[in-house]
Amino acid sequence: MEILVVDDDPALRTALDRALKLEGYRVSFAHDGRQALQMMTSAAQDAVILDLGLPLMDGLEVCRRVRERGDRTPVLMLTARDAVTDRVEGLDAGADDYLVKPFALDELLARLRALLRRTTATPSEGVLKFGDLVLDLQTMEVRRGPRELQLTRTEFRLLELFMRNPRVVLTRSRIFEEVWGYDFGASSNALEVYVSYLRRKLEAEGEPRLIHTVRGVGYTLR
Repeated sequence: MEILVVDDDPALRTALDRALKLEGYRVSFAHDGRQALQMMTSAAQDAVILDLGLPLMDGLEVCRRVRERGDRTPVLMLTARDAVTDRVEGLDAGADDYLVKPFALDELLARLRALLRRTTATPSEGVLKFGDLVLDLQTMEVRRGPRELQLTRTEFRLLELFMRNPRVVLTRSRIFEEVWGYDFGASSNALEVYVSYLRRKLEAEGEPRLIHTVRGVGYTLR
């Protein structure tokens, strides 16, 4: 598998090169945001490890532009910023996971494996339906009635989880583990933010609410 590492720190690039190659990955590098965009346009990667603080164009902008053109390559974002708002901003830009520096290489490798498992797994056939909501697992298209919804990869996974478990109360920790691959913890508002985004899109034309809060527990689709 081909992994693109985008970081301007030579020491970190060297460490990641060694660790990834020991795991059997092929590794290529970009040193700034513009070079990263060029490389992602000219060749396919299985995943991208993307630093937030890049010269010429930061990681958030790189991620936004990649997602805007329909590229769904998994992105693991690296950053020194540890605030919840920063993590949410990175995920909302289209990153699939977010790792704060300094980090253990073992954790990075585990998160990378989780991303690759999610994207290389064979999707189930057909579509998921709940009321007037339809989610196509093959094309990743979502419709509510006649409306097509434009969802980010994370929003799609979150909605898929709800639609696979209709009328089931899903706890915060289960949602974090199944959608993000790890639990942000009780103090994080990342889930609330994403549920809010999803509700806004699902209810854009005044449709009835589908995702309901179960106070102190989590959420349910009903």
